[in-house]
Amino acid sequence: MRDSVSAARVRNEQSVAHKQPMSGANPYTKHLVITKERIAHVVADAIPALACSLPHDIVCALESAYQREQQENASSRAAFALDVLMKNAHVAADEARPLCQDTGSVWVCLEVGPNVCVQGDVFSLVNEEVARAYITHKLRCSLVRNALFDRTNTGNNTPAFCEMHACDAPGARVHIMLKGGGSDNASRIVMLPPSAGKQGIIDEILRCVHEKAANACPPLLVGIGVGATFDKVAHLAKMALMRPLDVPARDSETQAFEQELLDAINATGIGAAALGGKTTALGVRVETAPCHIAALPLAINMGCCAMRRASYEL
Repeated sequence: MRDSVSAARVRNEQSVAHKQPMSGANPYTKHLVITKERIAHVVADAIPALACSLPHDIVCALESAYQREQQENASSRAAFALDVLMKNAHVAADEARPLCQDTGSVWVCLEVGPNVCVQGDVFSLVNEEVARAYITHKLRCSLVRNALFDRTNTGNNTPAFCEMHACDAPGARVHIMLKGGGSDNASRIVMLPPSAGKQGIIDEILRCVHEKAANACPPLLVGIGVGATFDKVAHLAKMALMRPLDVPARDSETQAFEQELLDAINATGIGAAALGGKTTALGVRVETAPCHIAALPLAINMGCCAMRRASYEL
């Protein structure tokens, strides 16, 4: 297991989902065929790696937060909590053990460019590999058969929640996240009136943080979606969580808003493990889209301190 974890961890750290196309030949002219086996293989390798090792950007953010809290007060509960989280991450990676007992539901998002052809019933094979990975690596299975009528455990952590989107960028990439129940339970969608404006969005986010952050295993990564429609804004927020902390927003206005939200969230004093301090969140990521003139959709997707996600070029 450790070999597959190490190999997938390398691919995780070398993720290039945000890489721009290389200059030179037109990337759209080359037709790319991607088989279902290739996609399923990436997912199969990623699951044990994500379950047992934090992404590099999250590790760095935890270490920076620990240094800040220790400088403020070396004996504080905040510094203690962050130290425990870092030790847990190191032990999990070294011993190939899950970071958390909640090994999450599996979310797979496939983005395909105009020059790409995907062959085969991709998501059926992905589900087979998810089931195999969870059973082989003895990861906790957390899916029930039906949310309302049959809450019997499926026994293999399937179905994975899979989606495919066409995009303008050439090539194809797959985004994978293992999402715990606590952080999703702390998330919400709100259909605000346009008159709420930017301040209304800030107020709603802070209300959510005050009410739910302590139960979402902070320090958090907060994904914010603004715009689109009721069903699409949640996808924006989830994709916001996929953007690494060391990758800035595409425009200065969004960057400034993310920093404003991060400062406001950390000023709540909830802190790491809800024990107080200045690190309620490690980062805030915002994705926006057009919307109807009568609407201001807002989605808040909380990501816990075990933010298990990665993106891979195919």
